[in-house]
Amino acid sequence: MITRRRWLCGMGMMAGAAAAQPRDVFAAAQGGTSEDASESRPLSLAEFEPRSMLQVKESHVDRARFPVIDFHTHVTRSAKSKNGVELAAERRFLGTPESLLTIMDRKNIHAMVNLTGGYDQGLASVVEKYDRAFPGRFITFTEPCYERWKEPNYPQLQVEAIERAHQQGARGLKILKTLGLYLREDITTGKLVPVDDRRFDPMWDCCAQLNMPVAIHVADPLAFFTATDRFNERYEELNNHPDWSFYGGDFPSVAELLQARNRILARHPRTQFVVLHAGNCAENLADVAQSLDRFPNMSVDIAARIGELGRQPRTARTFFDKYQDRIVFGTDATPHGDEVPQQNFNDRLYEIYYRFLETDDEYFDYAPATIPPQGRWRIYGIDLSETILRKVYFENAARRLGLPV
Repeated sequence: MITRRRWLCGMGMMAGAAAAQPRDVFAAAQGGTSEDASESRPLSLAEFEPRSMLQVKESHVDRARFPVIDFHTHVTRSAKSKNGVELAAERRFLGTPESLLTIMDRKNIHAMVNLTGGYDQGLASVVEKYDRAFPGRFITFTEPCYERWKEPNYPQLQVEAIERAHQQGARGLKILKTLGLYLREDITTGKLVPVDDRRFDPMWDCCAQLNMPVAIHVADPLAFFTATDRFNERYEELNNHPDWSFYGGDFPSVAELLQARNRILARHPRTQFVVLHAGNCAENLADVAQSLDRFPNMSVDIAARIGELGRQPRTARTFFDKYQDRIVFGTDATPHGDEVPQQNFNDRLYEIYYRFLETDDEYFDYAPATIPPQGRWRIYGIDLSETILRKVYFENAARRLGLPV
């Protein structure tokens, strides 16, 4: 039986224990001022910067546990484009090799794959400046030359361009979402050219013959294909970038884009496709899994999608466990990409990716930004095993690129 004396004694011990706790446990709750509290004006969404009161473990992963191949970066881009279609072989260089290598060495990045290397003389200049100047550290992919699309013998011209690119040192082919969402019959006007247009079949076959993997991006987040309204979970992102919306007009749906992509995978089983951005459907990993099960020539990267993967950590962990041999590391990193913090090439970007993959931390930012750029949520780490980390960080990409493992 608990007497009143025992009860009071117990309460005193509990109070003493509470008083003895470090004061900084509650430091996160000390935000704001009396002046802030007294304001009664409406708060715009752009000004809303809530501070989490959650007290959980916070890990800092300064370097990847194992060497990394970043399979998805954009070190260069076309010097001329219109309506989403690149129209020139010439390249713009977004970062010097020396500036990139400084961060790469700090973050244990063995190599960066520059997917947007262009074609013809532009590609040659990129390979010379990066790949040949720093062997093994930079790997360049080529791209289709859409500026010649209207020429009657385009399919053969494109095959010849791929063959030249291979001779120049390109290690793969990059397909931007230009195909399916921007390229039109008159290049920038007219009817949209479908992803699985037969005129590209020789190009896919050429890549198979030359053992060049195809990094393909055919759709964007599901929210980009719905109305930009109060129900859209990416409202702020689309409001800031209205040209990212593919809702309405003559744009195909996500389902139509993925079905067209799947028809390509089925028609070209000898061509290796790396379907970017978590298979272009990170919001529905069950659908991505079905495609992986159906197409042995398909693998995926995780670039710019840890915001999606990290808010479904148990599903994501299961996905990584099952498809550990078919997932490659990528970030979509772009030097000086300040407008898109989830892709801006810097130390913090890689630290977040490493934290997601290597720890079981809870509820942390998926991008180095004050306001989450893709949607107002946070993510959870999936704490992969060392075996899977080695594969995702390096081995899977190395095999697809023909590098020693």
